[in-house]
Amino acid sequence: MTTGRREPETTAPPADRPTARRALVGRMSWGLADQAVCSLTNFALGVYVARSLGLAAFGVFSLAWVTYGVVLGVSRGLATDPLVVRFSGVPVPAWRAAAARSTGTALGVGLTVGAVSLVAGLALGGSVGPAFAALGVILPALLLQDAWRFSFFAAGTGRKAFTNDLLGAVGLIPAMVVAARAGSVAAFVLAWGAAAAVAAGYGCLQSGIRPRLTGARGWLRDQRDLGSRYLVENVGVSGAAQLRAYGLGAIVGVSAVGVVRGAELLLGPFLAVLMGLSLVTVAEAARVLRRAPHRLRLFCLLLGGGQAAAALLWGAALLLVPDRAGELVLGDVWRSASELIVPATLGVAGASLGVGAAVGLRALAAARRGLRCQLFASVCYVGGGLGGAALGGTVGSAWGVAAATVCGSAVWWLNLRPALREHRPSAPEVP
Repeated sequence: MTTGRREPETTAPPADRPTARRALVGRMSWGLADQAVCSLTNFALGVYVARSLGLAAFGVFSLAWVTYGVVLGVSRGLATDPLVVRFSGVPVPAWRAAAARSTGTALGVGLTVGAVSLVAGLALGGSVGPAFAALGVILPALLLQDAWRFSFFAAGTGRKAFTNDLLGAVGLIPAMVVAARAGSVAAFVLAWGAAAAVAAGYGCLQSGIRPRLTGARGWLRDQRDLGSRYLVENVGVSGAAQLRAYGLGAIVGVSAVGVVRGAELLLGPFLAVLMGLSLVTVAEAARVLRRAPHRLRLFCLLLGGGQAAAALLWGAALLLVPDRAGELVLGDVWRSASELIVPATLGVAGASLGVGAAVGLRALAAARRGLRCQLFASVCYVGGGLGGAALGGTVGSAWGVAAATVCGSAVWWLNLRPALREHRPSAPEVP
């Protein structure tokens, strides 16, 4: 006999819960392994350039780096962020069709912006122009490699992403040796892109999918509700970093940009994880939301708090590094960069707290709330970084950014709670 009362649904039978936990641990392990490879690759590239070219040329390379970050934000917002939110854990045919259009969109962004960067670099000339011209050449490969990472983690096959990026890291070694012989910023930028092209090509082989450039228009149309907001949100992150870098170069000098990038390299493992957190955690948060929505808040809190604690421990360890060891790694950049360890660590820890709430808002598809939070955080970041630079130079800029990240994180968490409340009426019942 049945009644009108709906029985509460469980997220999984008790016997299946250990299996689900093992699957989660497996996916997160591959995510951490992949992030470790990317962190070490970025760290090695930055250190090699800093030691090979000196502080001023490293500042030029850093300008190209932050510009790439803005373009990466555009690509992720339009192509891969909607893929992770809507196509994580879906049937394979649906994932394959979405991945083909998503990677095609990323490739299209790379070709379009790359052409603009190439022309602008050739027109600029001087010491900066060749670096931006080289960046324009390599952007398609960089963005396609990143798109495969997101695609594989959305499918729950992080092992393939790890293999891709490991191959790119191995390919970077001979490329950097060749670039060192040329001894120019443009040569190192091209070496970076050559390694990315190897990884991007192997991603096509692993997946058996060819990026569909012709599917980009349809993808943008179908995902415009999320893509437009994620685009603005991501560009707010990377654009704020670019404005700070350009402003710092104008106020203090191009060498100051290299000093800030040197401090970021010292905190590289955590910064790389912050930049690519959505690679793993948004997909996992989406799974938590579907299976046990009451656990999403705890998931976000553990994510943000754990990462912030790890960043503080890493920063404390950096303070114990002797100058001789630091100079061995960063060369002339070390002495100036070491002065930024404390404010840079606090800035990363503050941003880490906010990432936990940001991941929750992404999983909830609360794009409007996320956009407001990111715009506020970006304004704080630019204002703190440039205001601090005007008052206290490079060190003042670092302290201004640290204060800005703490304020931004508070706003993210204040918006997560009402977003969870708004989602509850449509969430499945749980005991």
